Amino acid sequence: MAFIYYVTQIQFDYGAVKLLKQECERVGISKPLVITDAGVKAAGVLQKALDALPGMTVAVFDQTPSNPTEAAVRAAVAVYQAQGCDGLIAVGGGSAIDCAKGVAIAATHEGPLKTYATIEGGSLKITDRAVPLIAVPTTSGTGSEVARGAIIILDDHRKLGFHSWHIVPKAAICDPELTLGLPPQLTAATGMDAIAHCMETFMAPAFNPPADGIGLDGLQRGWAHIERATRDGSDREARLNMMSASMQGAMAFQKGLGCVHSLSHSLGGVDPRLHHGTLNAMFLPAVVRFNASAESIQKENRLNRMAQAMGLASGSDIPEAVKDMNARLGLPKGLAEMGVQRAQFEQIIVGAMADHCHKTNPRIATAEEYEAMLGDSL
Repeated sequence: MAFIYYVTQIQFDYGAVKLLKQECERVGISKPLVITDAGVKAAGVLQKALDALPGMTVAVFDQTPSNPTEAAVRAAVAVYQAQGCDGLIAVGGGSAIDCAKGVAIAATHEGPLKTYATIEGGSLKITDRAVPLIAVPTTSGTGSEVARGAIIILDDHRKLGFHSWHIVPKAAICDPELTLGLPPQLTAATGMDAIAHCMETFMAPAFNPPADGIGLDGLQRGWAHIERATRDGSDREARLNMMSASMQGAMAFQKGLGCVHSLSHSLGGVDPRLHHGTLNAMFLPAVVRFNASAESIQKENRLNRMAQAMGLASGSDIPEAVKDMNARLGLPKGLAEMGVQRAQFEQIIVGAMADHCHKTNPRIATAEEYEAMLGDSL
């Protein structure tokens, strides 16, 4: 049985952040806790959000780490409760939004956060008591503003997913202006994250034609504009299309992801310093090659359809095209350049096989096949 759900209210345009107070009023938030990080604050982007909330009593938690942790969630919950807040606004990239989703759960649900992790059987334990959340993305990558999931590193160092329709933001305010001037390296890494979402969800075998259409269009937009956005941070058309690709990838990945993400989630838990989007870019070529022989891929001609969206002659050209794109964007040549070593493979594989994305890949990978993909990506 296919389940298809779209998704939340989205305000999308240059200047959309000015609608933040309006959306708070619509959702019923009168005293928000804004969750962000030090970089967003230093760049002046947080202030733009605060300026859009005139007359409101606002608390701020600005200590979200680059990969959100259970400890950060606890710290933010303490601020939320101490300040008597009644809702959340996430201003930042996927880390801030995912941290806010963790707060939405932890502030109203008892027990340690792992109780609610997807692979622990916790999704059904997340109820409508979750704190209402509005998301304001400042990067074009994760698309967490329109997604039902969050990825958080727990106290036991596992990087786990939390999934529930109750933690989907009540509103997503997608303002490309907030991404103007984003540094080239971060633009490239987050942009490849968005492209990976569009590609991997399109390859996932579940039946969801709307997700396929949205993901394929997002891939076309992202692939056509990522170099422009990386080269010129003020390119408004490129920034708008990258933010759309990011949003579309996450609207589509309710269908499922796959080995790219099971590997990057696991490796990100092993070494939290590594950027998730960069890891996705490193794993894409090997996973596309691995998936090429899957029955669902061949039956639906999926690689050639992706190739067409990317302006390539054939699906077989995709792995090298991704490698070439990574090089042009100034991303690492492989995992080794990021400091990953073969001695870590066993731990990465254990985590990947336990990840919630493992079983939605078009081919279910064995430990040996994961080892081969890691070797190809090194």
